Amino acid sequence: MPELPEVEHVTRGIKPFVKGQNIASIIFSDKVQEGKANQRETIIKGMELDTFKKFTEHYTIQDIERKSKYILFYLEKQGDHRILISHLGMAGGFFVVDKIEDINVPNYRKHWHVIFKLDNDKLLVYSDIRRFGEIRNVASFEEYPSFLEIAPEPFDQDAMNHYLGWFDKKLYQNKPIKQMILDHRVISGCGNIYACEALFRAGIRPARVSKSLNNQEREILFYYVREVLEAGIKYGGTSISDYRHADGSTGTMQQHLNVYKQKVCKVCGDDIATQVIATRNSHFCPTCQQ
Repeated sequence: MPELPEVEHVTRGIKPFVKGQNIASIIFSDKVQEGKANQRETIIKGMELDTFKKFTEHYTIQDIERKSKYILFYLEKQGDHRILISHLGMAGGFFVVDKIEDINVPNYRKHWHVIFKLDNDKLLVYSDIRRFGEIRNVASFEEYPSFLEIAPEPFDQDAMNHYLGWFDKKLYQNKPIKQMILDHRVISGCGNIYACEALFRAGIRPARVSKSLNNQEREILFYYVREVLEAGIKYGGTSISDYRHADGSTGTMQQHLNVYKQKVCKVCGDDIATQVIATRNSHFCPTCQQ
């Protein structure tokens, strides 16, 4: 699943080509249309396809930004403002091309689902191999309440205090620390890969109960979450399976992972162990992490 660094690179990749452009028209794939016809929310969530077109076509993309694992498109038409909120799900991606055939990754070329035709003759294409992603069109964030619960960006000044405050809440006191830091209400954008890597750097086992961490461990863990997310951005994200940049290229963070999907620890040489926590497969070193 694309996490904060991957979504950051997708956002950076498409922004120069689509910011300031008018959306001339939209095309939906057969799968999206069949899903809606059968009362399923396939990619386009929260409204009918005709309504989505009404509030998207002929709008200008004023700006694009990332928040947590979401990409936000700010739209405007004659004083009416809308926001596209998109989550890439397990294997979604945006591409800017002249024609569909220009998407250089076969699976993404085959599994396109939404095409935004722009006034500059470019196509902004949303592709999704597994169809777990989503695009919503809202007038304000209040129409999507869970979005308002997202924690501050981990690089913001108040992000650590926000995170530390969650240790005082009953919800996670007796649950694994890994489960806690995966909650986007606690830390914004930290998914499975980067949580595993941050816990390794902090020397903390993912299954440790949250309340067992002392104050120093709590702060160190947040520091390393931020550090691995920064590294992920630096190296263009982690391309282990489906993730691709907007131009189809891959990231290289996978070359810098210590425990996630590794066989042996790069520090002590012992075997990496795995454990399912909050339905996610956690990778850790039993020797280096306590």
